Amino acid sequence: MNQVSEALKTQLGFLQQLQQILDNELHLISTRDAEALIKLVKEKEILLDEIQLQDQKIGALLTSATSTDDETESLKQEIFKWVEDCKYRTRINATAVEQGQLRLEHLRSLIMESRAKESLTYDKAGKKHAGQKGGGISA
Repeated sequence: MNQVSEALKTQLGFLQQLQQILDNELHLISTRDAEALIKLVKEKEILLDEIQLQDQKIGALLTSATSTDDETESLKQEIFKWVEDCKYRTRINATAVEQGQLRLEHLRSLIMESRAKESLTYDKAGKKHAGQKGGGISA
């Protein structure tokens, strides 16, 4: 087995690990486990750095190689498929995060509306006033 094939197989292993991390990330996003999610994101960053370094190594090996065999081409095509799958899973995770943020914003606005209704009072003329109850009384 040549160096290019070995490097490609290593890269394929990294991409398989990344896919598993992305699946775990989606689960943690949906369960809102912030501490575990932060830990997983750090692991993902380390793995992405390893993937980038391996990619540079593969690039250098491919430029120095005179020709590529069928195994190398097959591995490259498989890697491209894994990369596309990881990109797809990343988009799914990003959408899940955005939806979670929208739900939190909606909940926040509901709480603010509820608080505003609790502090609603009426003046002598019967007009609504939002503010602290009994604000004009001093001891």
